[in-house]
Amino acid sequence: MDILIISLPNAKERRDFQQNQLSKLGLEFEFLDATSIHDLNEATYKKHYQDWQRPLKTTEVACYYSHRRAWNRVIQFNKPVLILEDDALLSKYVPELLKDFADKENTDLINLENRARKKFVSRSGESITCNSKLLRLYQDRTGAAGYILWPSGAKKLIQCEEKKGIALADAHITACNNLIVYQVEPSPIIQLDHCKYYDIKNPISNNASDSSVSSHNNPKGGVFFWLRRIYSQVKLGIRQLFLVTFSTRRYIKIDKKGFYD
Repeated sequence: MDILIISLPNAKERRDFQQNQLSKLGLEFEFLDATSIHDLNEATYKKHYQDWQRPLKTTEVACYYSHRRAWNRVIQFNKPVLILEDDALLSKYVPELLKDFADKENTDLINLENRARKKFVSRSGESITCNSKLLRLYQDRTGAAGYILWPSGAKKLIQCEEKKGIALADAHITACNNLIVYQVEPSPIIQLDHCKYYDIKNPISNNASDSSVSSHNNPKGGVFFWLRRIYSQVKLGIRQLFLVTFSTRRYIKIDKKGFYD
């Protein structure tokens, strides 16, 4: 399976870390240069900063554009692709899981990541390789650092943008309700800044674990955004009431042993 790692060209320590990590796992990959805040012109930012329930920062628009570039590559490749952010820590089980998913059908996206927040998932799942399960994932707004995307899913995500505009990358994925999404448990990917929550040693410096981009703006919202957020929260609450009738909201497990040599 092809692997794309979204990374700023100047993020040397993160790129070195990913090169070493994936080499140990025997995985080939390609760096996909991330969109930086300097790549965004004012017209592009103004087009999108009001799309979501609060004003988006330049870094958030740039991050979204980076993921959208990856989605377009998935459509171009016409096959499933593992999309990673450059702060993703992979367990030793990822190579076997990728082999298991290569020929999976009727799927748009499989999430491999965990960020220590509850998710709405199916009450039971399909047994897969590495003593793992594949659960239907109904709601999750906890990061976009590691997911497998199929061409069908990439097209739906781009179509969702045309209808609703953009958001944080993970929020946009969640908002695309027609996606057929699954979650792997135990999660074989976490972000470096979440190592501390799972008592896993962070393999690189704390500075490199932090966001590799900084925002020059923090736009303020007004009454319009306040009302939009209330509307969004009401919709979310109604959807959750519906989801609890056939799914469960819980934390996803990880296997700490998988993150050690």
